[in-house]
Amino acid sequence: MPIEIVDNSTENRFEILVDGKVAGFADYRLLPTKIAFTHTEVLPAYEGQGLASRLVEYALQASDDTGLGVVPLCPYVKKYIERHPEFQHLVDDSSVRGS
Repeated sequence: MPIEIVDNSTENRFEILVDGKVAGFADYRLLPTKIAFTHTEVLPAYEGQGLASRLVEYALQASDDTGLGVVPLCPYVKKYIERHPEFQHLVDDSSVRGS
């Protein structure tokens, strides 16, 4: 099953595709110097396959690669960052940490 992750900027979300079909997404709001992740979802038929973590890892790496700070409004993204210290430097200091 081929998996691809893309930034669908017209929909303001990263999408994970399985066999060419959207299996999940991470919604965001793009700001001048940061990206606010607002919601992450994997469709029920694709749950339990680790797709959400792959999607969020890709989205965070893409944010880092483009120099954007991250505002983790989405609980899943926030928890992912807490569990993966390699991405903690992305959390924008003006966002609320630990709340």
